[in-house]
Amino acid sequence: MFDLDRWQEIYHVLQKNKMRTFLTAFGVFWGIFMLVIMLGSGNGLENGVTRNFGDMATNSVFIWPQQTSIPYKGFPRGRRYNFDDEDTKAFKNSITEIKYLAPRLQTGGYMSVNNVVRGLKSGIFSLMGDYPEFNLIDPLNIKKGRFINEIDIKEKRKVAVIGSRVVDILFKKEEDPINQYIQIQGVYFQVIGTFISRRSGENAEQENQNIYMPFTTMQKTFNYGNIVGFFSITSKENIPVSVVENKAMHLLKKQHSISPNDETAIGHFNLQKEFDQMQGLFGGIRGLVWVVGIGTLLAGIIGVSNIMLVVVKERTKEIGIQRALGASPLNIISEIITESVVLTTFAGYTGLVIGVGLLELINFLLEKSGANVEMFLHPGINFKVAVVALTILIISGAFAGFIPAKRAVSIKPIDALRYE
Repeated sequence: MFDLDRWQEIYHVLQKNKMRTFLTAFGVFWGIFMLVIMLGSGNGLENGVTRNFGDMATNSVFIWPQQTSIPYKGFPRGRRYNFDDEDTKAFKNSITEIKYLAPRLQTGGYMSVNNVVRGLKSGIFSLMGDYPEFNLIDPLNIKKGRFINEIDIKEKRKVAVIGSRVVDILFKKEEDPINQYIQIQGVYFQVIGTFISRRSGENAEQENQNIYMPFTTMQKTFNYGNIVGFFSITSKENIPVSVVENKAMHLLKKQHSISPNDETAIGHFNLQKEFDQMQGLFGGIRGLVWVVGIGTLLAGIIGVSNIMLVVVKERTKEIGIQRALGASPLNIISEIITESVVLTTFAGYTGLVIGVGLLELINFLLEKSGANVEMFLHPGINFKVAVVALTILIISGAFAGFIPAKRAVSIKPIDALRYE
């Protein structure tokens, strides 16, 4: 294996016809290069999409009230209703599969805005009333201070956690917002924390303009009574959130006298279902990339095998002399297979390195330019994939050389010596 003469001979054979060697190696190079680029691009696309989830618990379901569509128990069709604190208690008492339960209020409805003032500065931001559990379902990156806690909920404290965009608009650059006061619709709130979104792009910009206060404080301060805007719920480990979703829907319909057959009265979004579908999509993309990439690589390997057949044919007399001098069939086979493996491994490794280098360059340029590419983030492949690719190359190189090697040793030495 480490015979210097053998390696010199391999080098001489590959150098003898440089153009043929280059074209043969290029097929392998291109196959592994395209495999790396496609896998890296697929990972970049997946990273971009999943980043929009932030660190949100994927075993979550979100439920909100809508209009009824079926008359029931004397109530007309088209009736509007609200969730309330009694629903929260019913969830806690009846659905044991729930891990985190987070009722939420949002002034004026989804994506509403509110006037917020501090001194001579003012801004328009979204206001949320939350429980501490919401930060476990959809976590924020707390920069300073803290998030809402149970004492804030119990004592209905007038405290607020504000986003980075709120800080930029209401405070000077060198000011520390913690323990300062902001005025929300005429009521003063003490800032106890600041945060920055874990999402990307427009989703991050929107979330950074949010202001969070204790759920109970919002109910009392802004006269919501016992109304709940919507529920965010996660299931316990190893329990599909669809189980919780179905039980919650059944319970809410019973609580608010809604027909069991009314499919539109309660809005709901199962994040786990959407996430699983997305993971299945990217799994399919990865499978397709491997099929296409390996197919391209296989075409290069077949090219190597064909060229090795030509090389063996050209060296028929030389092989006959080696056999006549006592070289065993195993020595001949190992020599030809080694040549094939060296050629494929070198070409493939070069393609792997250049492919990874190109992905890193693209990632560097995207970060340096500050481009807001929401759907494409950190393209690249992991070390395990690189090892698998190299293993495929080595095995393929051995197979590519095996058929020519078998042909070489099948020729009798006397016939080989006579070959013209």
